[in-house]
Amino acid sequence: MQKFWAYLLASPAICGAMLSIATGASAGEVPTTTETSEPVGVTNLTPQVDKVNQQELISQVTSVSQLSDVQPTDWAFQALQSLVERYGCIAGYPNGTYRGNRAMTRYEFAAGLNACLDRVNELIATATADLVTKQDLATLQKLREEFAAELATLRGRVDALEARAAELEANQFSTTSKLQGQVVAVFSDVLAGNNGDNKNTTLGARARIEFVSSFTGQDTLFTRIESNNINSPISSPQQGNLFFAGSSGTTDAFLGTLWYKFPVGKKTQAIAIATGGAADDLTSTVNIFDGDGAFGALSTFGTRNPIYNQIGGAGLGVTHQFSNKVGLSLGYLASSANDPASKSGLFDGAYGALAQLTVKPSDRIALGLTYINSYNQPILTGSEAATSDITSEAFSSNSYGLQASIGISEKFVLGGWAGYTRSQVLTGDTGDVDIWNYAVTLGFPDLGKKGNLAGIILGMEPKVTSSSTSAVSEDLDTSYHIEAFYQYKISDNITITPGVIWITAPDHNDTNDDVVIGALRTTFSF
Repeated sequence: MQKFWAYLLASPAICGAMLSIATGASAGEVPTTTETSEPVGVTNLTPQVDKVNQQELISQVTSVSQLSDVQPTDWAFQALQSLVERYGCIAGYPNGTYRGNRAMTRYEFAAGLNACLDRVNELIATATADLVTKQDLATLQKLREEFAAELATLRGRVDALEARAAELEANQFSTTSKLQGQVVAVFSDVLAGNNGDNKNTTLGARARIEFVSSFTGQDTLFTRIESNNINSPISSPQQGNLFFAGSSGTTDAFLGTLWYKFPVGKKTQAIAIATGGAADDLTSTVNIFDGDGAFGALSTFGTRNPIYNQIGGAGLGVTHQFSNKVGLSLGYLASSANDPASKSGLFDGAYGALAQLTVKPSDRIALGLTYINSYNQPILTGSEAATSDITSEAFSSNSYGLQASIGISEKFVLGGWAGYTRSQVLTGDTGDVDIWNYAVTLGFPDLGKKGNLAGIILGMEPKVTSSSTSAVSEDLDTSYHIEAFYQYKISDNITITPGVIWITAPDHNDTNDDVVIGALRTTFSF
């Protein structure tokens, strides 16, 4: 094919004809892309053809000097000059420019080529001087004969691609929506420790069908329908619970998540959440193990800093990127936004309000500084004192978190977090409660195979370190959370993750036997 291009550059007639195509024989520039989510095809580009035809052409160019952006130093100047002076089939844009470096569409190609061929045919028919030389015609004929096989192959490929595109367009699910799904199947059991009557191996599944829609190419409407009958092996205390466990324990399908994200300026994104919103919909949780239960950590504690669990439901959020390295996220979610009863609704019931500054000094380092103000929102994981007791009272909390992820190398990521919550009991025996948690995470991406992930989590689930109210008891001992998992990618659509969770002194009570939980998670994505 190099020989083919050499011929083109050597022939003023051919080179000039190709360059003239970029003008589209029209005065209006046609966009090379469209802001639509529909597949690119003939039906999408037809309006652009109409736009070409509706534009007013400038006067016929008779000299290259009429084109303000064509200079004698341009690599194709001589070919363009020859085409203008010998054939007169060049047209520019209304502002007198040629725009020779601009990408062109197929319709512009056809329009420009047709205009030049018409002009050449006219010159041949009227025998005007000897503008179309026998040498040019011979060159055209020689090129066509020598590269007949290549051109035939290209035509065949184009025909096949057009047929395939037509088939896909005719059978596509939607021009605005993408359908995707996921199934998480889990075997789990308590391998060691006193756990009452919960001693049987369980098998449960979480199934999700998701519709990802876009109407402008920059916005996203996300709809998730799911069912979930997975139960955590232990229910009391909350420590060691599995992130992907359901709340109802049934296979009934329900609308799990619905939100709409859209831009508000070049650097600002807003999100309106109708149901099922969580902290990771509003901001980054700065943890490579946060795979929303389908990937990464097995436990709720290992997935993200527990203070994030104090915000969820319906509401609004906005994220502004000051630069590629610094972003600010704000959000407000109410857990009973759809309930009109007293002490419920969007503003009168339980809520969580989040502000987070996310800093990324480099591609391998991320930091999150988080503040959450909440009302009647349990932490959801930790000791009984940090969760169950406090939910029987009206209380307000202020939580502060620091999250970090540092890529030491491509195969080793060091991370972790620290979280502090100060809750004020507002009814009954009023008083203040201090709750702490922390963790260190060790991540090993691509261990054994690209796409795999091994992880270790060491930390302390939420612990009540001090209390000035009888409504909440102080935890006297310290329990530790130790978790290890290995996520193995069988294929692009199937991932299997065995893991173990070890809880020492459950409920922050040294009199309780250690609990060891085993889980085998298989994730199917489609």
